[in-house]
Amino acid sequence: MAELNSLEELGASVTGTEPEQEAPVHVRKVDEQGRSYATGKRKNAIARVWVKPGTGKITVNGRDFVSYFARPVLQMVVQQPVVAAARQGQFDVVCTVVGGGLSGQAGAVRHGISKALTYFEPGLRPVLKKGGFLTRDSRVVERKKYGKAKARRSFQFSKR
Repeated sequence: MAELNSLEELGASVTGTEPEQEAPVHVRKVDEQGRSYATGKRKNAIARVWVKPGTGKITVNGRDFVSYFARPVLQMVVQQPVVAAARQGQFDVVCTVVGGGLSGQAGAVRHGISKALTYFEPGLRPVLKKGGFLTRDSRVVERKKYGKAKARRSFQFSKR
């Protein structure tokens, strides 16, 4: 490496030798059956999601998502990416989800559907990214520590 004597030489050496980095190109990822696959995660739940062109049916663990997620809030969470992308009734979604509770599973399915939609149709990525559906929510329950009642809660203290 050559010795640099001034800031101008440093600037010239850095800008002259560095290749321009291009933005990543997102390509369509579809299997031989015309489906797009993605894994979604939330808390301790993991969802494997397949998206293919269809009538808008969403199946979770072999059941309709309305019967699997009984609460309307969870049903809304699962449908959010499809509604944000304005693709209602255009894709069939099949997913298997394990671990965690119903809320975490709904979030995992939402994350998986969002990723699978971007693999199937890369043009949807900006819309889903802006809605925050592609970000993995990494918050998990903090572990319990010894000498504590819970993760941070101490046992009741009494001076007498």
